[in-house]
Order: sequence, then C-alpha cells, then structure tokens
Amino acid sequence: MTTAAKVDATEEQARALVEESRETSWAKPSFAKEMFLGRFRLDLIHPYPHPDAADAAKTAAYLARLRPFCESIDGAVIEEQGRILDEYVRGLAELGCFGLKIPESYGGQGLSQVGYNRALMLVGCAHPSLGVLLSAHQSIGVPEPLKLAGTDEQKAEFLPRCAAGAVSAFLLTEPDVGSDPARMASTATPTEDGQAYELDGVKLWTTNGVVAELLVVMARVPKSEGHRGGISAFVVEASSPGITVERRNAFMGLRGIENGVTRMHRVRVPKANLIGREGDGLKIALTTLNAGRLAIPAMCTAAAKWSLTIARQWSAARVQWGRPVGEHAAVAEKISYIAATTYALEAVLDLSATMCDEGRNDIRIEAALAKLWASEMSCRIADELVQIRGGRGYETAASLAARGERAVAAEQMVRDLRINRIFEGSSEIMRLLVAREMADAHMAAAGALVERDAQFKDKAKAAVGAGGFYAKWFPQLAVGAGTVPAGYGEFGPLARHLRFVERSSRKQARALMYAMARWQAGLEYRQNFLGRIVDIAAELFAMSAVCVRAESQRSAGSPDATAAAELADVFCRQSRLRVRALFDALWDNTDDDDRAVAHGVLDGRYTWLEDGIFDPSEGTGPWIAEWQTGPSTEPNLLRPFLAHTGSPDADSTI
Repeated sequence: MTTAAKVDATEEQARALVEESRETSWAKPSFAKEMFLGRFRLDLIHPYPHPDAADAAKTAAYLARLRPFCESIDGAVIEEQGRILDEYVRGLAELGCFGLKIPESYGGQGLSQVGYNRALMLVGCAHPSLGVLLSAHQSIGVPEPLKLAGTDEQKAEFLPRCAAGAVSAFLLTEPDVGSDPARMASTATPTEDGQAYELDGVKLWTTNGVVAELLVVMARVPKSEGHRGGISAFVVEASSPGITVERRNAFMGLRGIENGVTRMHRVRVPKANLIGREGDGLKIALTTLNAGRLAIPAMCTAAAKWSLTIARQWSAARVQWGRPVGEHAAVAEKISYIAATTYALEAVLDLSATMCDEGRNDIRIEAALAKLWASEMSCRIADELVQIRGGRGYETAASLAARGERAVAAEQMVRDLRINRIFEGSSEIMRLLVAREMADAHMAAAGALVERDAQFKDKAKAAVGAGGFYAKWFPQLAVGAGTVPAGYGEFGPLARHLRFVERSSRKQARALMYAMARWQAGLEYRQNFLGRIVDIAAELFAMSAVCVRAESQRSAGSPDATAAAELADVFCRQSRLRVRALFDALWDNTDDDDRAVAHGVLDGRYTWLEDGIFDPSEGTGPWIAEWQTGPSTEPNLLRPFLAHTGSPDADSTI
C-alpha cells in the first residue's frame, strides 16, 4: 500500500493552530455561553422562535413535492447493493435537492436551515445514505464554504453547478491526521508563475469523494516570500490530472455512501480557486461546521420519530402474558424514554436551526451541543427499539421479509446512526471543543495562571487580575431566579424545571471555577471532568428548549399543547436524573484510577488477561498504514455521478 509523508507537530504547535483558527470574538449573544457563566438568559430563546409565514409556506410547498419521490425510493435496494441507484440521484437532482440552501439567484431552492433540515429528514427516511449524500455536499462540501468566504466570481462559477447536481466533497482527514490538523501533510505549493498551486497528498474517508465533480481540499501552503502560508482551502475539479480515487471504502452502516481514498499528485489548481486567504482554511472549515453540524441532529430526529412509530405499533400489537408488551412496566419505560426524547430532539433541532436562520445569536456552542446530544441520544433510542422488538429487532429487514414479516430495519438503524458519534467531530472532540468555548471568559481572566510555561511573576500578576474578575462574578452565582418559588411562573407546571436549569447553570459555573482554582493549567488534561460539564450543559439546553417549545404550543392554542406539556414534563424529570448523576461524578469518580490502568495496559502490565484467545486479523496488514507520496499505478476509479451507465457490474472494479 502506498503512503503519504508525515508531519510532526508538538502539542504546543497543535494547540496554537487550533487557537489561531477558532473564532475569538463574541459579537452576538450566546444562550449556551451565558449559561456556562451561570447566567440563565431565557430571553435569548423565549418566546420559542418560529420561521416567518413566508418561509414556512415555502418549505411546506417544497416538502410536498419532495415527499412522493422519497416514498417511491426502495431503501432495501440501496442496502442490498451497497450503492445509491443513479435513478435516485437523478430524481433528487431534478427536485433541486443538491441546492437546498443555495440561493435562488444561483439556481438553488433558497431554503432556510429549518427547511433544509426538514428536507434531510424526509430523504433520510428513504435511506440514511441519501441524507449523507446531500448533507456532505451542502453542509461541508463546496456550497457552504463559498457562501461564507467565496468571492462573487467563485460563487457565480460553482454554485449553479452544485445546485444542478454536480456533487461535491470535503477533503480534510488524512491517513495519519484526524482531529489534529497541525500534522496535515497535504501541500499546496505555489507555482513559479504565481498563477496556481500544485496539490500533493492523500485524503482519507472522503464522503462523496468517489463520485464528486467538485472538491473542497484542505492543504498546507508553505510559508515563503509573498505567501502567508498555512492550511488553506481550495475548490478543485475532481477531473483534474493527478487526482486518483484509489478505493471505495466499506463501513458498518451507511452502506450506500461513496466514501474513499483520494490521492493528489501535482494537481494544478488556479490561484482563483483559493477560498479566502492563505492560512484561513481551518477557520473556514470550523465556521462551516457551525451550521453544517445541524444536519446530524436533523437525521437523528428523523430516526427517533421512526423509532417511536415502530415502538408504538409493535408494543400495542404484540401480546405476551395476556397483555400488549407496551403495558408491561419494563417496556413502558423504554417507550416513555423514546417518546419524551424524540420531543426533546425536535425541540433542540428547531430551536438551533431557527436561531441560525435569524442570525441574532452566536450559535457555535448550541450547534455543537445539538450535534453531540442528538447523536448520543438517538443511538440509545435505536438500541432501546431493538430491545423492544427482541429477536425481530436483531434480525435484518431482508430476513424478516424473506419469511413473510414486515421488513422493519431496526438493526440497520443501529448501524447507520453509530457514525454520528464519530464524524464531523467525535463526541470526545465535541466535548473538548465546547469546553474550550465555555472556558473562554475564565481563560481570558486567568491569563498566565492557566499557561503551563508561564513565569512565576507572570502568574502572580495574572492572579491579581483574576481576583478582580472573580470578586465581581462569583457572588452572582449565589442566588438567582431558580431559588424563587414563583420564578418562571408563566410556564405553569414546567416552571419547576426551568428553576432547576437556572440553579444548575450557576452550580456548573461554580464547579468550573473550583476546577480552575484546583488544577489551573492542568485543567486541560482533566478531559473527563470537562466532558461531564459539557454533558450537563447539553441536558440543560435540551430542557430549556423543551420547556419553551411546550409553552409556545400552549400559548398558540395548539390542539397538542396538553400532550406536549406531558412529554416536556417527563423528559425534564428524566433529564434531571442524568444531570444529578453527572454532578455527582464531577468529584466522585475513578478518573485517576482509569488513567493508571490505561497506562498499565499500554505498558503491557495486563497482557496475561489476553491469554486464551487468538487475533484473526494478525498478519492481515499493518496496524497503522504507512502512506507515502507519489503517483499511483492503481486505476482511477473516479466517474461522473450522473453519467453512470447503471450497469449492475459498473462498480465491480471498486
């Protein structure tokens, strides 16, 4: 197997790159950021925001056209063949699905984030791979970066093509580089005439990359005279000489996605195809993901809704010991969790998406929390559905159909949802990302106190400044509206949950301050502590969204208002149990012991535990692939998506 060059980077260099690339200013208010500081700004999300009438009508009209086509798609064929049929892709293109968020002036549908999410939910019902095809193209592919940082000329050249169905892909990850971009090895070397760049490198897990016509490629420009250098973003024609798709990867789930390994060898890219400035690539990627991450909660919510449908139908019809299984307490608990959490997922999704559309709040933390929480909760929902269905939950849909039963793909959903906890930021990385944002004000106040290499005199000076900040801030955490019995009274029975959220937001802010005082610069290594703080915030955000949504339904006179209040109340009580457990685990845990055991495992202290088994993968290849640069002799498997012949053997070479 061929390899790519490796780039070594110290921990300090990696941290510096991420710090340089993140958005440091807060020009707009943030509900989640305020909550981390112990300030429960309910006014930022209440009343629950809704799309305006014109946007809602536009979305409804589009979904009415999209739904019949989605219902005509046979997801079992995609699952069986491991690919999306070309007729399905053509149908999506004809309906404008590749330009859902692209402005109408460029040939797109011009849907809002709310409308885009609803379209993804419908498409994902047919098969999740279809949702990934569209979201990878629009959420992180060419359209979104160009909308954010592209020139007018770039938008005019590429956005109409994307809207018409020219599939795009986002190329960031490399065989030796995952969440540490400081070690990125792909290069973009300026040509001598100054009119172009030459790209070299290997990109891994390029969703849509096998079939894309356009690519967004992240590569490092060497710093030199006249060149700022740094990780930069380029729009690249996938048909460019020197680009080779070396294989199509196969996965546990999402069996229809076109994900591969892409090699670039002296690929000439015009200077005009640079997005933004040199060195802005990672910042563009992170900004793109602020809204792009909301595609994942959309598909998680769709999966939860489907799970609720199946759980309801099966639990009412299946009789055991003289009663429907749903009436047995052990199953009823699972149904309640699925129903209440589905209501919460939709509340979080719509709240985040509408705030994104309104543009009056900074939602970088909210979007990250929504992605993290939705991916975790939907996986648990899927697992509970399999358990409710029993043996039929574990059996494949094809097997069920073959013996005459309804083809319910519960086990497939477990496989398909699992990736959401990994891509576009794993749950662990998302917690660290949110933790950095939540600690922003504290780090600014603490200064040298949280810098590991700071001199004593600098730390002493910083302590004085930090003391002033905390002297003003900390007393505000003593009391709040959550301690007043009549607080949030307009929410009726749900008011007690908002009081809990307000008290908990102050409690987590105090916990974070204690942690900074205790560990100072060492806090960044207390990843489990920070992760629990973030998980608490995710639950509090969900509880807040649920309460304001239910109140919105009540005040609007919705016929479902009473039922919504019931779901909101149950969800909040379930969430409160999780929050209390997380608070307890902040200080009562096995974190230090876990690190010690992990070191022992890595050092070989416990290898005797592995006796009695054998490893069937031994000898099948290196554990960590050695990738090197250079042209490949393997066949170029790139093909235009819509030009595929449809032959059943067309993918036999992949």
